Amino acid sequence: MRTDYCGLIDTKYLDQTVTLCGWVHRRRDHGGVIFIDLRDREGIVQVVCDPDTEEAFATADRLRSEYVIEVTGRVRRRPEGTVNTDLISGEIEVLAKAITLLNSALTPPFTIDDEDVSETVRLEHRVFDLRRPQMQHSLRLRYQVAMAVRRFLDDAGFIDIETPFLYKSTPEGAREFLVPSRVHDGHFYALPQSPQLFKQMIMVAGFDRYYQIVKCFRDEDLRADRQPEFTQIDIEISFLGEQQIRDIMENMIRTVFKSCLNVDLPEPFPVMRYDDAVRLYGSDKLDLRVPLQFTELTDLMKQVEFKVFRGAAEMSDGRVVALRVPGGGELTRKQIDDYTAYVSIYGAKGLAYIKVNEKARGIEGLQSPILKFLPHEIAHQIVERCGAHDGDLIFFGADRAGIVNDSLGALRQKVGIDLGLLEEGWRPLWVVDFPMFEYDEEEKQWMARHHPFTSPKDGHAEYVETNPEKAYAKAYDMVLNGWEIGGGSVRIHRPEVQEKVFHALRISPEDQRAKFGFLLDSLRWGAPPHGGIAFGLDRIVTLMCGAESIRDVIAFPKTQRGQDMLTGAPSTVAEKQLRELHVRLRNRPPK
Repeated sequence: MRTDYCGLIDTKYLDQTVTLCGWVHRRRDHGGVIFIDLRDREGIVQVVCDPDTEEAFATADRLRSEYVIEVTGRVRRRPEGTVNTDLISGEIEVLAKAITLLNSALTPPFTIDDEDVSETVRLEHRVFDLRRPQMQHSLRLRYQVAMAVRRFLDDAGFIDIETPFLYKSTPEGAREFLVPSRVHDGHFYALPQSPQLFKQMIMVAGFDRYYQIVKCFRDEDLRADRQPEFTQIDIEISFLGEQQIRDIMENMIRTVFKSCLNVDLPEPFPVMRYDDAVRLYGSDKLDLRVPLQFTELTDLMKQVEFKVFRGAAEMSDGRVVALRVPGGGELTRKQIDDYTAYVSIYGAKGLAYIKVNEKARGIEGLQSPILKFLPHEIAHQIVERCGAHDGDLIFFGADRAGIVNDSLGALRQKVGIDLGLLEEGWRPLWVVDFPMFEYDEEEKQWMARHHPFTSPKDGHAEYVETNPEKAYAKAYDMVLNGWEIGGGSVRIHRPEVQEKVFHALRISPEDQRAKFGFLLDSLRWGAPPHGGIAFGLDRIVTLMCGAESIRDVIAFPKTQRGQDMLTGAPSTVAEKQLRELHVRLRNRPPK
């Protein structure tokens, strides 16, 4: 039907007759000559309609934005001075001989070139929004990333194997989406949070190297980097250790960035232990582009009378740290108050600070409301430990360690961006040696930090039941510019170790059997050592595109309230459907 895409018509078609199809991007009437910018997925070509071709000119006169047309015409050079070097088709134009109107269009809700459109409007008109160049670029890049991943894994001997979407409910992790069974009254399927157990059983089955680019589902609170349904690159390998698995995966990500962006990521990626990441940056998702680190003050603050600092320092799980901000002395009181409000989001009760105006003058050269509570020698030691200079500002975090890490870790990132300290480039990182467990204060028990199928590090299996706090895992996350893009681990392949972990998590033998009997049986049939990783495809593409949210790289995403603004999902269903599924609503939705 067409000769080529509009955006690919160039000088090789000079003096040829071509047929093109697309949407009217823009129509311009220049005193008897009509110019049409015709657009398709590859770009734009300029079409010229003059009155000599009466029928084509009359059709062109009726066209409006987003009308769908077919154009047949002769390719010629653009007049001197009108060449557009930004376009492949920028040296030529098509003199129309015939124009066929394939479909008209309503007045668009916004123009394709409009960059100042609210996200709500964009999501309500998502089909139209997807025509915008940014969205076309994002989804094409997403496809290219997926294909680059497939090529790499195929060449490395991995096999693509599908796993079920209707799955058994095993509530160990995020909240699941449940699907009622029509045939089995009172029984439910669950949509998988990940193919974790299936891919482990694929290893037991002897397939050795598995991958899948797969949809996963989690019924959890949403934010910029989360959706109720998301896509992950799921990978599992047998007979390799932690370092070997990481080497292959690092090479894959390096290859994808080179193939899709022509970016050379560092080789090898730096590696940091989880404890060091939290100690220095307050987070295991640290952005290495921000050159700011914490300074530990907990030991020092046990010597002061200032209750805010000393109370935190003497807590069993308390922490006091400082964050030096180079040049931060220029911050106004209002800016500091804004940062105080910001850290309160993460549970911080306040944000103490010291401005270093003139270090050589000692206490007289410092400025802060808290100086009257600190001995001069302690204030001097704080400045020296932080390595502060004239013009710097020191922020403090003092509370339970979790609150300090979350609040000052977030502040570190925000201050770094606000003050222009963010360095350019791509800064990947492996974070390794995670704790196996974390204590849930609400439930008063230990919970799996990653998932309960993660193998303890060599020599740590004995801690699983006797001292869970000391047990560390063969777990690893890949972090890029402050986003966790992949997480994985070596798995437990011995049933007796798996049972120990279940016991530490207070999963009774009866519940182990009911929830995970199929896995335990599989491990007893000669499970090989194995491990793997899952990468968030949505997150990787979001970073590559420079987008603010993964919603900008998903064709039909949900809002932060889990709604599809285009189709109206979720929605009510007919009473007949509910009866067939043996479901009765406790709270009927309002009419």
